[in-house]
Amino acid sequence: MTLPASGQPALILVDIQKGFDNIAYWGGQRNNPDAEVKASELLSYWRERQWPVFHIQHCSTNPLSPLHQTNAGNAFNDLVTPAQDEEIIKKKVNSAFIGTYLKMRLEQANITTLVIVGLTTDHCISTTVRMAGNLGFQTFLVADATATFNKKGIDGRNYPAELIHETALASLNEEFAIVVTTSFIKQNI
Repeated sequence: MTLPASGQPALILVDIQKGFDNIAYWGGQRNNPDAEVKASELLSYWRERQWPVFHIQHCSTNPLSPLHQTNAGNAFNDLVTPAQDEEIIKKKVNSAFIGTYLKMRLEQANITTLVIVGLTTDHCISTTVRMAGNLGFQTFLVADATATFNKKGIDGRNYPAELIHETALASLNEEFAIVVTTSFIKQNI
């Protein structure tokens, strides 16, 4: 499978923010420590080609969250700091499409293919990818440029971050998106 030759795919970087460096706050364990590095590789790849890039910034409504706008963790990770001409879209919920103008901007630019990276796999990535697929975008989710944290189940059982990541990817693949790797994107687009 290859990406379409016509049109410019957009790179959507979801919530790659400094607040996610606080692993204890998010659950105490994280998978894929190189996710931001891989996202940065793709960002460089997009910039070299002058393709559209959208940075999604989660602005939590919880003042205690590292992602609240008054906290330093709201800032973008240094590896993916937006360039002056790259669009920043702020959101308050899991989906990058709810309460934002992302869909409108993509449609205005005649963008039909999305490549999505960021944090966290089972929350904002999953929700954004599901909506992108439902809205009719050809969507590629880059597995090694996403990550998540461990979660406690309703019975108090601790589920490892890698398991959460893998099951979230499995539930999205070939239903809402095609799950790929950074190397796949760089070899096929």
